[in-house]
Amino acid sequence: MADIADFANDLVQERIDQALAARNAAKPALAAHSFLFCEGCEEPIPEARRLAQVGCTQCVSCQAITDVWEARHAR
Repeated sequence: MADIADFANDLVQERIDQALAARNAAKPALAAHSFLFCEGCEEPIPEARRLAQVGCTQCVSCQAITDVWEARHAR
């Protein structure tokens, strides 16, 4: 049986989902081409990565850190 805390959690999750959707909708579309330099560390992005992952904006190391951070905060 659901109690008031369950309803509150559902409401908070709904508001978070709405806020994230609005934030993602406001982001500019990614460029059709990959960046030459990582937007995280400003090091050159290797050509192989730019060709394999069209539209990439980060080097492999920075992307891995971003993926871990997003996975931890997606809960």
